[in-house]
Amino acid sequence: MSQREGHQVASDTALSKRRVVVEAVRLADREGVHGLSMRRLAGALGAGAMSLYHYVASKEQLLDAMIDLVFEEIEFPPEETDWQSAMRREAESTRQVLARHPWAVGLMESRTSPGPANLRHREAVTACLRNAGFSVEMATHANWLLNSYVYGFALQEASLQFDTADEFADMTQDVFLPQLPPDEFPFLNESAAALVAADYDPAQEFMFGLDLVLAALEPLRASE
Repeated sequence: MSQREGHQVASDTALSKRRVVVEAVRLADREGVHGLSMRRLAGALGAGAMSLYHYVASKEQLLDAMIDLVFEEIEFPPEETDWQSAMRREAESTRQVLARHPWAVGLMESRTSPGPANLRHREAVTACLRNAGFSVEMATHANWLLNSYVYGFALQEASLQFDTADEFADMTQDVFLPQLPPDEFPFLNESAAALVAADYDPAQEFMFGLDLVLAALEPLRASE
């Protein structure tokens, strides 16, 4: 047996499904999910590609497990508070987790074989809404609306070139305003200049929109 083969056998014996999935998530975090392959993953683990199929039978099964790992990181809506505060906490946690794993945004709702963490999370969210007085149908509407907002915001946020008020001001003054001559784009020019002057912080947008969504849902509780 060659030294390389011996090293590979030793690595294979140290594998577990958890280790395989954790490494797959790390790869996706660094390089995106589209370039993820069993061969690429095996190389990162120092294992034989075929050995991975002992833990995950296909790439789809691997994606199921990766998404389940992402759901493990998201906080449940806490039971000891009102429903809006609970869902606000869950939504902010989801946003933070998706910022760490931006590749997962488009996969959160696509799994037809959800794992245990995925199911436990959905049960907790549904329980929060039902216990708050939403009917089954209204809880479903609320869940769709909240997920659409959080996932959409996370997707947009991942593509932004700024995170803080200072970064926004620098980008606006150096990049955007020179492209907005006042005679051609008077409203855009005015808005950009006013936001910089007001120390506008883009980080506030998530809670602003989320509070509007939650306030709009409040009258729908016990409406049927």
